[in-house]
Amino acid sequence: MPHLSTPRLTCSPLREADWPFFLSLQQHPEVMRYVAEPRPEAAIREAFESRLPAWTPGSAHWLCLVVRDSRSQLPLGVTGYIHREDDCAEVGFLFAPQAQGQGYGYESLKAVCDYAFREGGIRRLTATVTAGNTASKRLLEKTGFWLEGELRESYWLAGSWHNDWLFGLLKRDYQQASRA
Repeated sequence: MPHLSTPRLTCSPLREADWPFFLSLQQHPEVMRYVAEPRPEAAIREAFESRLPAWTPGSAHWLCLVVRDSRSQLPLGVTGYIHREDDCAEVGFLFAPQAQGQGYGYESLKAVCDYAFREGGIRRLTATVTAGNTASKRLLEKTGFWLEGELRESYWLAGSWHNDWLFGLLKRDYQQASRA
């Protein structure tokens, strides 16, 4: 299972001891504002447990990495990806409110992209963001993702239909940008 590190962060596989942090992210209204309706703890636990098994490239479940401050080892968020095809995967990330706006999302997503393209056998990464989530949109674009389209009234959330922004990043584009 991959362990990724950056100058400020360590990103390690989710483990049982991370349950309280995972639950707190999933139950925080601002963190989940563009992601999902409030869910019962049992449903959150099921999502958590589906991310615990050992992961290797090609696994059918999420690679879920807990992003921690390298010095304090305090958890800041989660990031990772799930294969949608053999060489295509969808990225995702959630960060605690106190960790937002400090570059942790960018730093950890860049590490995930590096891993996916260099070691994970990925040719294309995608992301789906609920329209209006400008912080996630900016993060993806800063990392090199292209806004490839918008699905109108695609996602039911908080009592109304929302559009979804679709992002994509090709390995060749990422590598070219990294060399520049």
